[in-house]
Amino acid sequence: MRLLLIEDDREAAAYLVKAFRESGHLIDHAADGVSGYDLAHEGDYDVMVVDRMLPKMDGLSLIASLRAQENATPALILSALGQVDDRVKGLRAGGDDYLSKPYAFSELLARVEALGRRRPKGAPEETVIRVGDLTLDRLSHKVSRAGEEITLQPREYRLLEYLMQNAGKVVTRTMLLEHVWDYHFDPQTNVIDVHVSRLRAKIDRDFDAALIHTVRGAGYMIRDGAR
Repeated sequence: MRLLLIEDDREAAAYLVKAFRESGHLIDHAADGVSGYDLAHEGDYDVMVVDRMLPKMDGLSLIASLRAQENATPALILSALGQVDDRVKGLRAGGDDYLSKPYAFSELLARVEALGRRRPKGAPEETVIRVGDLTLDRLSHKVSRAGEEITLQPREYRLLEYLMQNAGKVVTRTMLLEHVWDYHFDPQTNVIDVHVSRLRAKIDRDFDAALIHTVRGAGYMIRDGAR
């Protein structure tokens, strides 16, 4: 599963990120409510684990705001406040489960996995993705632009697929490292820049409108150049 942890305690967050990854899950982390809201609003997560007391935006307000935007991602609330009234407030704010601190990670993991199984399934995943005149077929792994087939290496294909899945959104270096290279740390190399440059040479060089754009200080974005 792909999880989002919103926790401001650095030690607790580091422990949970490590533990969830060792359990076979992908996980992103935000250290405050505003950053967590932005990630949850823009990303596609199976479950959110949200600390109740957060800087900038508290956990209950964060979940309530997401629910108001029709974001139905299951949310488990972590809190040192464990009285009945506290749990009721959390569930009424839009939380799907509530776990009081201290807790055993085994119980947290079991609850998160249970929420992931309960998540309603959406429409079938698209097999063909299009951005402007660029097309990627996920079944045949064929890529073409304006009807012209483009040959990509496996890593270039994964990079392009991830960019196209997030068309119109900024994709950060961290996101690319985790979802294309399966790195959960920055190796401090220019591997991303090299692959993006090679991909641009194949996708954009012989066409009038560029689709892959650098967002200075943030990352990359693929969007229809005709817009």
